[in-house]
Parts: sequence; C-alpha cells; structure tokens
Amino acid sequence: MKSIFKKTVLTALAVALVLAALPLTSVFAQGPNPPQGEVTNEKLEEIWSHQLERYERFGKAFDDVDAHVAKIQGFIDKAKAEGKDVTAVQAALDAYAAALKSAKPKYEGLNGIVNSHQGFDANGKVTDLEKAKSTVKEFAEQMKEVRDSMGGTFKALKEALKAFREANKPAAAPERGT
Repeated sequence: MKSIFKKTVLTALAVALVLAALPLTSVFAQGPNPPQGEVTNEKLEEIWSHQLERYERFGKAFDDVDAHVAKIQGFIDKAKAEGKDVTAVQAALDAYAAALKSAKPKYEGLNGIVNSHQGFDANGKVTDLEKAKSTVKEFAEQMKEVRDSMGGTFKALKEALKAFREANKPAAAPERGT
C-alpha cells in the first residue's frame, strides 16, 4: 500500500511542478499593425508612392511609343528582307501600337488625379485620410481601365518576338575536331 501511495504522491508532485512551470496567463503585445480593415496613413502613403511609380513607368512607354514601335518595325523589316516569315510579329506589333494609341487618352486622364493629389501633400504624406483613400481608389480604377484597354497586347508582342527568335535561331556551328 505504501508503494502505491508513494507513486501517487510523486506523480502529483511531478504534475504540480510541470504546471508551475507553465504560464497560466497570456500576454500579447499590440503590434504596429492596425486592426484588420483599417487603413493607416503609412499604408496609404506607400500605396500612393507605388501608384506614382507605375504612372511614371507607363508615361515613359507612352512618351516613347513612336520610337519604340519604330525600333521593332525596323527589326521586322530587316527580318522580312532576309526572307523570314514575320506575319505573327507584325500582327502583334500592329495590335500593340493601336492599343497604345487608344489607351493614351485614358492614361492622360490620370494626370488630373496625380496633379491634384487630393488628401496628400506634395511629398506624398497624407493630409486628409478620407480624401487620400478616395484618391488611391480612383487612381487604381483608372489605371485598371488603361491596362484593360491595352488588352494584353504588350505581352502578346513579347511572346511573338520570343517565338520568332526561337524559330529563327542560327544553326549551331559544327564542333571542330581536336
């Protein structure tokens, strides 16, 4: 009987020691993230900064559209003069050039949002949270219209150029004997 009593007491003490080592309450620190669904000034400033970068990248494409298209057209003309089939690349370039021309007015419409930058100061810092949210949302919607009006033509042009290059790789030179 004594051995059962000793084993029970030892087991109880071991369980007590284990429980004493475990914390019985939890403490959670409030992190820098706001509650889900709440947008902070810092997050809006970050979004606005990314939107302005995209706006500038698109702007460079629209500014250089004639030179860009002419460069690719020169490549196509040279390949055609060499007797290569360029119909797929030419069609992709034509579609891309037409899409750029039709999307340009939509892109230029973004200029008003960027220049007024309602809710943001000149340095991109939030001055009015609600106006800033509205500006970011409106910019995103109009940028989506620009992208949609392009209809994936840039990607199609890149793929057509890649396929053309693959199909027209120079033949590998025969290896020389040693």
